[in-house]
Amino acid sequence: MSTPQYSPLHGLPALAGLTTFAEAQKSGLSVGECVRRLKRYHYAFKRLHEIFLARLAAEPIYELKMAFSLHAHYCAEHVAALRQRVGEMREPPLGLDAVPDECLAIFFDEILAAPTTEELLAGIYDKAVPALIGALERHQRETNPLADQPSVRVMKFALLELREMAEYGAKAGAEIKARSAQISTSWLALLDDSIAAARGLDGTGASVSKALTRRYSGTPFTYDRRPRRDARFADPYNMGVNAEAFIYDASQPPEPKVLMMFYKRLREIDVPETMASIITETKGKPWGYYRDMTRQLWDEARHAMMGEAGFVSLGVDWTKVMVNFTWSLGLNTQLSAKERHGVLYFIEQGLMPKTGKRFEWETAQAANHALSALFQDYDWADEVLHARVGRDWYVSQFESPKEAVEWGDRAWSKVLVGWRQWRDEGLTEHRNWWPDIYLDYCRAQNLTPDENVLAFATTYETQRADLQTLAGSA
Repeated sequence: MSTPQYSPLHGLPALAGLTTFAEAQKSGLSVGECVRRLKRYHYAFKRLHEIFLARLAAEPIYELKMAFSLHAHYCAEHVAALRQRVGEMREPPLGLDAVPDECLAIFFDEILAAPTTEELLAGIYDKAVPALIGALERHQRETNPLADQPSVRVMKFALLELREMAEYGAKAGAEIKARSAQISTSWLALLDDSIAAARGLDGTGASVSKALTRRYSGTPFTYDRRPRRDARFADPYNMGVNAEAFIYDASQPPEPKVLMMFYKRLREIDVPETMASIITETKGKPWGYYRDMTRQLWDEARHAMMGEAGFVSLGVDWTKVMVNFTWSLGLNTQLSAKERHGVLYFIEQGLMPKTGKRFEWETAQAANHALSALFQDYDWADEVLHARVGRDWYVSQFESPKEAVEWGDRAWSKVLVGWRQWRDEGLTEHRNWWPDIYLDYCRAQNLTPDENVLAFATTYETQRADLQTLAGSA
C-alpha cells in the first residue's frame, strides 16, 4: 500500500522550517540518553572554564590572557544554557556537580596541570575543544531534530563559539609551537587514552581497556595567582604616572587626555588577572555567580584591548608605555578572594558618579575623538552592568551598601603597595614615561607639543586618595 503524500498549504515550509518529515520520523535519542550526554558536555565546558581562569593570571603572554578571558566567558554561558536544558528534562535533582567519568576527570586534570604554555594550548585546543565539537555534532546527527529541538538549539550556539575557539587555538598553537620546545608526545597520547577510556567525551564510543597513569596531575594542581607579563611589559613595577591626576586636571586640554584614557583602558589588563583569582578561589556559589563574574572579567579584558586598539589608531607604540601590574600583584598575593572582591567593588563605586565614567566620555567628546568617545560610551555601559554584578554577589553579603564599600576600603588598606620598596630594591625607577609617549603622539598626529602637557609629572602615590574621594561621593 502506498504512503499518502502530504503537502503543506501553499507550499510553505513544513515543521517551522526546522527539518524534513523524514528526519522528524527518525527514532533519535531518548530523554534519558539525551540528558546523559548533556551532562557530559556540561562537565567539559565547566572544566574548560576552570582551566582558562586558573591559568590566566600566571600566563605571561598578553594575547593569551585576552583569549582565555573570552573563551572562559563563552564556556560560562554554555554551562548556564546546558544547566537550564537539563533542568527542563524531568531531571530533579540535576546531579550536575557529579563527575560523569573518572577518565574524563583525568583528561581535564592533566590539561589544567600542563607545565608549559605549549602543552596547555595543545591540551585545550588540539584535544579538548575538538572532542567537544565532535560530541555536539554527533548529538545533532543522532537526536530527533523536532522532539529535541531545544537541545539542538543550545548546541547550535555552542558550536558557533567552539569552532571560533578552535580556529583561534590552531593559529595560536602553531605560532607558539614554532618558537618553542617540542610537546611531549607521550603526554598527548595520555590525553588520547583518557578520552578513549571514557568512551569518548560523550560516552558513546567503544569500550576500551586502558591503564591510565597520571603524569602532570599526579601531584594535585597548585593554583598560581601571581600575575606575570611578557617581555613587552618592560617595567611592570613602574608607578611613575598617575593617569587620573592628568585626566581630572582642568588645566590640561582634552586632546592628549584621549591618549591617557587609552593608557587607562590598556592598564585594565590587571582586572582580569585579579578577577580570575577571585573566581578560581571562590567555591560553592550558584552558577549565576560564575557566569556574571566571568562576563565582567571578559568586559575588563575588552577594555584593555580598547586601549590597545586606541594606541594603534593614534600611531603610538603601546609597548613604550609602562603598563604596571602592581594592583593585581598586591591584591592577588596579599588579600583573600572576598577581600579582593571588596576592593574591586570599592573602586567601581568611584566610577559611577558624574566625575567617573561620564566625565571620561564627555572628555572624549570634547576632544572630538570619535573612537575614544565610542570606547568610553561602551566602557561606561559595562561599568553600570558591573555595579549590578557587585550588588548581586558582593553587597548582598552585607547589611547595607555603605558597609560593603567600607569593608572594601579597609581591605585595600591592608595591601602593602611597595612603591618605595620596589624603587629601593632596584625593580623600577618609577620613570615618568609620559613626555616620551606624548611626543610620539604629537609626531604621529603632526601636532605641536603643548609645554604644559609635556611637563606633567604626578606619581601614583596620590591615586588611592583620589579614588577614596570618588568612592565617598558615590
